[in-house]
Amino acid sequence: MDAKQLYESLKKIQEAKGYYFSNDKERVFELMEALLVNKQRYGYMVCPCRLASGSREADKDIICPCVYRAPDVAEFGSCYCNLYVSKAWNDGTIPHAYVPERRPPEKMAF
Repeated sequence: MDAKQLYESLKKIQEAKGYYFSNDKERVFELMEALLVNKQRYGYMVCPCRLASGSREADKDIICPCVYRAPDVAEFGSCYCNLYVSKAWNDGTIPHAYVPERRPPEKMAF
């Protein structure tokens, strides 16, 4: 699978759930490539914007789409990576604010 195939596959699944890819296609395709690299490296598509441990169990909260996506998009209109966004975020009807890291620090200590 390449980045374009991954994009098309995820787009159908996620848009049906109300999550959209950012209009910044260059950034989106960089993230698609990084997800594929992580899948090859770890065996699962861990968030490319976070440091993975290599343990699927330890990383389960950051396997894309991560468990933080829903609250991030609900509160800020975008996930931490700016990969998944709301329609309002893409339409520019809400500000593109910084999305703080929600992952607890103890999950990042390995």
